[in-house]
Amino acid sequence: MIDYDGRRFRPVGADHGESGRVAHYRQRGNLLWGEFSGGDARRGTLTGLCGPDGELEFAYCVVLGDGRVVSGRCQSTPATLPDGRIRLVEHWERYGPHADSGVSYLEEIDDGGSADHDRGKDAR
Repeated sequence: MIDYDGRRFRPVGADHGESGRVAHYRQRGNLLWGEFSGGDARRGTLTGLCGPDGELEFAYCVVLGDGRVVSGRCQSTPATLPDGRIRLVEHWERYGPHADSGVSYLEEIDDGGSADHDRGKDAR
């Protein structure tokens, strides 16, 4: 299982509203939670589970800058980049009046070689 605790991620190839977001993940056992903000997100949270293969399944809720509250679910599949960072392929579904679905990509933010994580673990 990948240890996501303390890792930070940002969107790759996102639109202007999402490009400034940063997500900070926490994990204990298979329980995953996190917070994100930036771009058009004033504050967002996520809660879910991490599978033995590092796949994530979680629900999220975010308050946007225009006052909308958006919620949905996401399934993320990890891959290891050549430099050892994690890339997440996210299949998401948004609920409510602005319902939508799609695929997006997050990449781990490199904190300059932090020794907090075992980079030798294969994410996929």
